[in-house]
Amino acid sequence: MNKLFLCVAGGILLASTALAGEKKLMHCFAFTAQENATPADWDAFYKATNELPKKIKGLSKVWYGKLASPLQVGERVRQYGVCMEMADQSVREDYGRNPAHDEWNKAYSKVMVPGTTTFDIVGE
Repeated sequence: MNKLFLCVAGGILLASTALAGEKKLMHCFAFTAQENATPADWDAFYKATNELPKKIKGLSKVWYGKLASPLQVGERVRQYGVCMEMADQSVREDYGRNPAHDEWNKAYSKVMVPGTTTFDIVGE
């Protein structure tokens, strides 16, 4: 009986924590695509973005792609977005100074028009 109770209690605990908000930081940005970006430029950007979690400690996941609803920002339309899951604010601060970010930025700069719409979500 005790084993059954512990299994049920453990299942309830796991279910409740799965529904809780993440305590991490989500760094997101939307950008306008370069009209002259080649398929090779996009492939290099995707590859470089996929490599970031392997190269930056505390950056655990990346998402990228076309926005479901493009954003109009002034005269620019932001059609694409990237989100990066980070452990906390300190990872976000270190991310911009990391040599892997500089390497990634070389690929990113070939597919985007300068200027982004950027925001960070701090989990509660």
